[in-house]
Amino acid sequence: MNDIVEIEWWRLVAAYAFLVIVLIITWKQGIGREKEIFISALRMTVQLLVMGYVLVAVFDINHFLLSLGVLGLMELFAIYNVYQRIKVKISRKLKTVIAFSMLLGTGLPILYFLIVVINIEPWWEAQYLIPIAGMLIGNSMTGIALGAERLVNGMRAQKDTVEGALMLGATPYIASRPVVNGAFNAATMPVINSMMGMGIVFLPGMMTGQILSGVSPLVAIEYQIAIMLGLLGSVSLTVFTLMHFGYKTFFNQDAQLVDMD
Repeated sequence: MNDIVEIEWWRLVAAYAFLVIVLIITWKQGIGREKEIFISALRMTVQLLVMGYVLVAVFDINHFLLSLGVLGLMELFAIYNVYQRIKVKISRKLKTVIAFSMLLGTGLPILYFLIVVINIEPWWEAQYLIPIAGMLIGNSMTGIALGAERLVNGMRAQKDTVEGALMLGATPYIASRPVVNGAFNAATMPVINSMMGMGIVFLPGMMTGQILSGVSPLVAIEYQIAIMLGLLGSVSLTVFTLMHFGYKTFFNQDAQLVDMD
C-alpha cells in the first residue's frame, strides 16, 4: 500500500469552501441557520484540534490510570450530553437509570471488544481503548437519548391505556411493554439502518480513514465489521438496560402511575 498522503494546512483550510457553500445556500434561501452552522463548524474545529494534541500526549504516556481517566471523562460528558439532548422533563430516578445504563451498556462491550475481539495487550492500550470507546460511547449516547425521550413521551401519551391495563390486573411491566418496545425499536433503528446500507450504499468513516492511511481494504473491512457489531451490541445493551429499569420509575410501590407533569 502507498504511504499516507498528509494534508497540508493550507489545503485543509481550502476544505472550508464547503462550509462557505452551505452558508451561502442557507442565506440565499432565507433559512436563517447561518450562525448555528458557523458555530458548529468552529466548535468542531477547535474541539478536534484540542483533542488531537491531547491524544498525542496520552498515546505517548500510555499509562493505565491516564487511559481510565480519559475513559471516565468520556462517560461523564456522554451522560451530561444525554441529559441535554432530552427535550422533555425527566425525573431524578430516570436520570440515575440513564447514567447506570450508559456505564454498564458501554463498559462491558468495550472490555469485551478489546480483550476478546482484538485481543490487545494490555487491554487499556490508549491507542485502541480511546478510539473504540469513543465510537461505542458516542453511538450509545445517541441511542439512549432517543430511547429515553421516546419512553417519557410514550408513557405520557399512553397514560390512559397503561392505567386501563393496570385496572384490569396487568403488572406495570405488562402495561408498559408496548411503550417500552416502541422506544427500544426507535432507539436501535438508526444503527440497524446504517448496517443495512454499509458497503454498497456508502463506506463508513472509520474504514475510509484506514484505507486513506494506507491500511489494506481487507484489514479495514475486518475492523469495520467488528466495530459495527460492537456498536450494535453496545447500543442495544445500553437501551435495553434503560428500558428494563427506566419504566419502573413511572410507577410507585403500589404499582400505580406517578404524576408525570
